[in-house]
Amino acid sequence: MTDRLETIRRNDAREEIEAVVRREWGQVVAALMGFCGDLALAEDVLQEALITALDSWSKQGVPQAPRAWLLKVARNRAIDQIRRTANFARKRPDVEAFYLAGVAEPEQDEEIGDDRLRLIFTCCHPALSESAQVALTLKIVAGVATSEIARAFLVSEETMAQRLVRAKRKISAAAIPYQVPGPGLWPDRLQSVLAVLYLIFNEGYAVTTGVEVTRADLCAEAIRLAETLQKLLPNEPEVLGLQALMLLHDARSAARTGSVGELITLEHQDRSLWRRDQIETGKGLLISALSRGQVGSYQVQAAISAVHADAETFGATDWQEICLLYERLEQLQPSPVVALNAAVALSFAHSPHAGLCKLQILAAEGTLANYQPFHVAHADI
Repeated sequence: MTDRLETIRRNDAREEIEAVVRREWGQVVAALMGFCGDLALAEDVLQEALITALDSWSKQGVPQAPRAWLLKVARNRAIDQIRRTANFARKRPDVEAFYLAGVAEPEQDEEIGDDRLRLIFTCCHPALSESAQVALTLKIVAGVATSEIARAFLVSEETMAQRLVRAKRKISAAAIPYQVPGPGLWPDRLQSVLAVLYLIFNEGYAVTTGVEVTRADLCAEAIRLAETLQKLLPNEPEVLGLQALMLLHDARSAARTGSVGELITLEHQDRSLWRRDQIETGKGLLISALSRGQVGSYQVQAAISAVHADAETFGATDWQEICLLYERLEQLQPSPVVALNAAVALSFAHSPHAGLCKLQILAAEGTLANYQPFHVAHADI
């Protein structure tokens, strides 16, 4: 009986740790990176803290502030490792300041602030390829599994794992600073940062791992980071476009799941549950972005979402307008996934046959052979 209770407690602790990892991984890594300045060390000590948590929480119960608990244990592990390296002399002032500030033993969850944004900019350094920038940030900041990142990039898990390892090594070897760079360095990183924020939002909006259909915390964090970005770059139209896009999508979140958590498609959603105030805010940001005369892909995607938001019913959707917008999006951001969405829009605007013809071209190219939404759309049309 005692062994059985021990197993139950251990399983409960494991489930809580998994939930904390999904919810807090990026914030804790960001805070650790801010302290020790070493991405590999930050990840290593957090892994050690999670192993310790599994043993401790199964015996003593999950603490009131699990993030603070992990942060405390991981930081102490980091200090131990720093002491054992030749770099201790250089790091010693930071360690002493850390103790003097009294943050070695947090009682409650700490405010992470914009450590996450700094981490995103560190991962999106131009010394890395754009695909490596996005993949690494998804892995570290959003805690997305390597297998799911590989699926998003249409490559094997092994290939993606190798890319991530190389990217981490390059950050360490190049001594890439942990900071938001000055305005003069923004152009080299902005597109990757925007891509990362949108992919973090998408991971919350359509969860790829676990039993949850959506993760409101990831969506809210992506929107918050986009707002922070907009304050830094108030006149950048694509930042406004991304903000608008996320707000317009998120406004539909209450209607996307049913009473038992099942996913409800756009066609069958109760539109009275859509948040009209958030839709209007998103549309206002979109109008502000478009008025600057520099149309980008996020603005076009936001415009597509706005057309859906304006339709009182699914049948009243202006599919002709959506088709035109997808034509523009394919010019700005040509990709198999954009072409797939354009084919679906075409099937509604003109005929199933028109959409099917476009899908057959995609099928012949073979790039979406392992992409489930392609086969769902193909079957439906």
